[in-house]
Amino acid sequence: MAREKIKIKKIDNVTARQVTFSKRRRGLFKKAEELSVLCDAEVAVIIFSATGKLFEYSSSRSVTVITDDFKALSAAAGLTTTL
Repeated sequence: MAREKIKIKKIDNVTARQVTFSKRRRGLFKKAEELSVLCDAEVAVIIFSATGKLFEYSSSRSVTVITDDFKALSAAAGLTTTL
């Protein structure tokens, strides 16, 4: 029996929203780590919570170094970035 799809919408209850954010953030960071290990990729994840708190994950080097590399490669390729 298949699970029913959950409608994606903003969670009205502030406490439930914060709990969901925390759980999903941990899950996203775990997936990023798995991607980094399995594929030998450099991964950086930057998240700002609803309260403006910064959460970041980087696989090997700092997030700043990885984003600087991204900006340099994007500029060399003629892409416009918003970082």
